[in-house]
Amino acid sequence: MKKQYFMPQPQGAYLKWHDNVKAGVTATTPGATAADVTMLAADNAALHLKTAAVTNAAAASLAAHKDLNLTMANSKANARKLAKRIKDSPAYTEVIGTQLQIIGSEDTTDMAVAQPTLDIVTKAAGVVEVGFYKLLAEGVHVYSQRDGEAGFSLLASETHSPYVDNRALLVPGKPENRHYKAVFFQGKTEVGQESNVAQAVARP
Repeated sequence: MKKQYFMPQPQGAYLKWHDNVKAGVTATTPGATAADVTMLAADNAALHLKTAAVTNAAAASLAAHKDLNLTMANSKANARKLAKRIKDSPAYTEVIGTQLQIIGSEDTTDMAVAQPTLDIVTKAAGVVEVGFYKLLAEGVHVYSQRDGEAGFSLLASETHSPYVDNRALLVPGKPENRHYKAVFFQGKTEVGQESNVAQAVARP
């Protein structure tokens, strides 16, 4: 039977493999030299440095996204209060409202029956982006079910599209099926109808 290639392809598995090689190879290993030992040490240090940089960048990106969502929500709340005070003023006119763009257009969307539409984009390292359009809602609750899970569970409350699902694969290096659905929310209350279930294959 043909054997698989000895060197793991997924990044995490390769890093562990390289750690093992670095620890095991010495200048007395058959076929290896002192220069090889130095090369392995340099490569291993670079691998860990770059891996840490990617991990930190991903964490910083997630934190920045959450911070933006919070800042955006606070700003919208302040702007709504200001717009209400302006509109409630005895001196308010529609000319002022038009200039400040605080007069909304008529919208016949019935959020009681509205249903999110999901747009799925898969990326490397098990990342899945769940895009949506929130209509008049504050955002969507994203639910997920992965291979082996009994049912859907709440994954996130997201106010800006897309939601980025960057959970690690259940089995490193093995693709997995993920199912997503969403429902609109206003405040703490879900409104409208659940979206259709969207499927994605998260890959290494």
